[in-house]
Amino acid sequence: MSIAHRATGVVLSFGAFGVAWWLHALAAGGDSYTTFMACAASPLGKLALFGFTASIVYHLLNGIRHLLWDIGWGYEIPKLYASGYTVAALTVLFTALIWTLALTGGAA
Repeated sequence: MSIAHRATGVVLSFGAFGVAWWLHALAAGGDSYTTFMACAASPLGKLALFGFTASIVYHLLNGIRHLLWDIGWGYEIPKLYASGYTVAALTVLFTALIWTLALTGGAA
């Protein structure tokens, strides 16, 4: 779980460039935004967006897990494993929910 937390941090750092590109294209308008949307709608763009979404969700949930450790909860081995499995399961669930809502326009 530790290496995954670090890896998702790296993915989020690279994803920040994508967010900056989106904001720049949004501000520039017209052709810039159309170009960005074409890239984001491509199969590779959707894969990148999916990875960015999963990374945000995992990094957030595992960060909450770390905060719980900071207050002294969850250091026992059974709780350590249970919280890790919970983070992994909730990452899959929340990522699927976000993408379901995004692809259906919120009419899920």
